[in-house]
Amino acid sequence: MRRFILSLSCFLMMLAAPISAQDLQKGLEAYNSGDYATAFKEWKPLADAGDSVAQFNIGRMYDNGQGVPQDYKEAVKWYILAAEQGNVTAQLILGVMYATGWGIPQDYKEEVKWYTLAAEQGDVSAQANLGNMYRKGHVVPQDYKEAVKWYTLAAEQGYVDAQFNLGVMYFKGQGVLADFVIAHMWSNIAAANGNEPAAKNREIMAKNMTSEDISKAQALARVCMNSNYEKCGY
Repeated sequence: MRRFILSLSCFLMMLAAPISAQDLQKGLEAYNSGDYATAFKEWKPLADAGDSVAQFNIGRMYDNGQGVPQDYKEAVKWYILAAEQGNVTAQLILGVMYATGWGIPQDYKEEVKWYTLAAEQGDVSAQANLGNMYRKGHVVPQDYKEAVKWYTLAAEQGYVDAQFNLGVMYFKGQGVLADFVIAHMWSNIAAANGNEPAAKNREIMAKNMTSEDISKAQALARVCMNSNYEKCGY
């Protein structure tokens, strides 16, 4: 399983009491110094007591075999406990694990469940994953409108692949009315954020647009990016 980098902000989520915060911090310091045994010792009692951050951390240690023998079954157990309390990172990881069958039986229904919970909390990767699933009809019925919904939420957080896909969907009229101006806007934004295929799409779109519409699309892209994606569109 991919090693997820844990930040201090992640560890200090949903703290029940100052003592819990202090113990989480002790575990973090030990973890960052490579003393996984001490980190496990600090976090395990908190996890047993129901602290969702500690539960996630214990799951991660079993997932990666840090301080304990690698054990995916135990990792999933702790991830689920954390995820059921709303830990968004645990929800995302569970979605990935059920999607790939990484250490657990592949289960697409569980994949959708956990991605949706994470996406509803604003996790950009989960939102983009759901957009892909609804666009392709993978695991879920194909639903372009639902795909546009999730892509838009991700794109407005700066997720470049979602910006690229929105450009394509507005160009083709998938899930939305075809709109070359908005399609050009999102393609232009994705290109500005380093997506090379989006730059090619932008030029293809421009051939089907008037110079006035191109200018309008470029202005919209500037406003969108300058507003940190809060003002994107007409």
